[in-house]
Amino acid sequence: MEKNYLLHKWLNNEASPEERKQLEEDPEYASHIKIANLSSRFELPDMDVDSNLKAILEKRKHVRHINNNTIFSYAWKVAAFLAVVFATYYYTTTLDTMVESKIAQTETFLLPDNSEVVLNSGSKITYNKKRWNTSRELSLEGEAHFNVAKGNKFSVATVEGIVSVLGTKFNVRAREGALSVSCYEGLVSVAFADTVLQVSAGNEVYIKDGKLALNREVQQTSPTWFLSESSFRNESLTTVIKELERQYPIKVTLENVNFEKKFTGSFTHSNLDLALQAICEPLNLQYKLGKKGIVYINAKNSN
Repeated sequence: MEKNYLLHKWLNNEASPEERKQLEEDPEYASHIKIANLSSRFELPDMDVDSNLKAILEKRKHVRHINNNTIFSYAWKVAAFLAVVFATYYYTTTLDTMVESKIAQTETFLLPDNSEVVLNSGSKITYNKKRWNTSRELSLEGEAHFNVAKGNKFSVATVEGIVSVLGTKFNVRAREGALSVSCYEGLVSVAFADTVLQVSAGNEVYIKDGKLALNREVQQTSPTWFLSESSFRNESLTTVIKELERQYPIKVTLENVNFEKKFTGSFTHSNLDLALQAICEPLNLQYKLGKKGIVYINAKNSN
């Protein structure tokens, strides 16, 4: 106990020279003194506590900044992906459907409610499948026949006016600033300018430049172009020729001809020579077939 006390005093530099000598001569405590002497020679590096603390805090801040950037970058990518998905869904579900018929061809197709549409040559219909069940609306450029399934209001919008029905068979022709509507079954409503007309089965209206030009009966139960013929009543030659160009892959050049000559009659869609004869003979015109589908029409004896 006394020797332990002396060792304690020596470690705290409180031992006298005699007490120190006593410990050094004792074999049991000599090793303790040797270790103490060696350890006293070790030098610890100087430490700047404030600087080290600051460095640690900066490092943590940097790590947090990197993590925040990483999280932000990931979140942005997810948001961008979701935006693309949403935009694609919105685009594909709101995009209009267009059906178009080429020159000398007709197109028959069904709408989402199984209403049947037959497009005449050089015509186009646009509608939206997504909204069809709640709004049966479509736009027409050209001519088409409709066999409408029963349901809510069915509307055909043209530049010249709007045709509306609930369920019926009718034909709409919207070309060259004129609108012709023929009703074959049921009842059709035609709105144009500030006027609304009711057209019953077996009747036809013809609207030109926003005014009612004709309101007449129709004898046939379907349009004549169903039989590969185009029919006209007192139509201008310009209108007839444009229809001819839709039914045949040709380009007509009129020379020394009155464009406003009126034509009543029909022409076939199956034979160009017969069609040209049907148009030219009643109007005292002559025609010549040129190269690359060019057709020249002029007045007889004009050369």
